[in-house]
Amino acid sequence: MAIPVLRPFSSIAYSTSRDLQLISSTDAPTLCSVYKPKRLVCCATSSVSNHVGSEAGVRLSVGTHFIPHPDKVEKGGEDAFFISSHSGGVLGWLMVFPDVNPALFSRELMANACSFVEDEEVNYDPRSLIRKAHAATSSIGSATAIVAMLEMNGILKIANVGDCGVRVIRKGQVVFSTSPQEHYFDCPYQLSSEAVGQTFLDATVTTVELMEEDTVVMGSDGLFDNVFDREIVSVVSSCDNVSDAAKALANLAHNHSKDSSFDSPYSQEARSQLKESCTDEAIFVFPLEGDKRKNWHSCSAHVMEISNVA
Repeated sequence: MAIPVLRPFSSIAYSTSRDLQLISSTDAPTLCSVYKPKRLVCCATSSVSNHVGSEAGVRLSVGTHFIPHPDKVEKGGEDAFFISSHSGGVLGWLMVFPDVNPALFSRELMANACSFVEDEEVNYDPRSLIRKAHAATSSIGSATAIVAMLEMNGILKIANVGDCGVRVIRKGQVVFSTSPQEHYFDCPYQLSSEAVGQTFLDATVTTVELMEEDTVVMGSDGLFDNVFDREIVSVVSSCDNVSDAAKALANLAHNHSKDSSFDSPYSQEARSQLKESCTDEAIFVFPLEGDKRKNWHSCSAHVMEISNVA
């Protein structure tokens, strides 16, 4: 099944909210497959909120918000995601090949992933899903990617290639977090149309057992480079629903990225890496503040809350 790609919106924001019928218990309730009526690749600033789950097992409330670079709103930005999976087109392709649209690779990759969710070979394995989606992608480019799949027993399976991330919040504390995959600082692993890139075999696969009322936050590097975990917890705790939380997180990341005085997670890590590489402390005299503003191109935030269904 092909995934429709939304036309870029001329307005700065788009939002929608609706309830989806629960799928039958014979279908494994994964984050990637239960959204049959809402399979899309998002390519504009948007907010989406839905309720999904199974007739018996777990139920997820999902909210998502995406902010593209201001100069790229008309073409919808360069990131793509389907519900709880996210992929960001790597900007380097635009620098090396000006005629290449970095968004095409990430959008096709996510479209392929969505079409293979229920494939027997995938068998609810996120690494296998990445393998099939990558093999079927013909666009030139590269992308980081993260896929999460939820089993009926509440086990969340995560496969990650690059610097997208996941945080699980329980009772006001981050109890689980992924680590970015990088060749070196600010050079993440990525799936690519070229042989030099990474493959599904390079994906870090982790599992986490979710509990009722847990909150799962997924996002691009644009989120985690600009927002500390303590801020994520604070925002999630202060919002009434997952849609508001996703929007608030994306907006906070965007605002931090424009604040040259904000000492972001990215700037702190950059200083740490630079100090390690410098043999003479005296040469380290300039500040590194804010995020990589020259390279800022988008932020995607996805917030999910789990509850039990009798």
